[in-house]
Amino acid sequence: MARGKPRQKVRKIPQRTCVGCRQVRPKKELVRIVRTPEGLVEVDPTGKRSGRGAYICPDARCLVLAMKGKRLDAALGAAVPEDVVDGLMRQISLCAEEQGLPPETAKS
Repeated sequence: MARGKPRQKVRKIPQRTCVGCRQVRPKKELVRIVRTPEGLVEVDPTGKRSGRGAYICPDARCLVLAMKGKRLDAALGAAVPEDVVDGLMRQISLCAEEQGLPPETAKS
């Protein structure tokens, strides 16, 4: 047996794919949308709610792509209500402000 310094374990960063732009990014950079077991579609800020989830970039363009191609509906297996889409737009604009992006980028 070889003796020496023990190796440190490297933690893997969970990766998820955005349903809008199809880009793979770290899970913490994306917003999770969940269809609960009761059938409600909601934004999941904690990322831990039970149900079918889909991830989207904090960019309004990705949300538009996901809704236009009905990719978000397909990923969740349910129609996404308009109030959830409005909530997502608000959350995306808040994320853009926190990151210091210009308003036109967040609202385009």
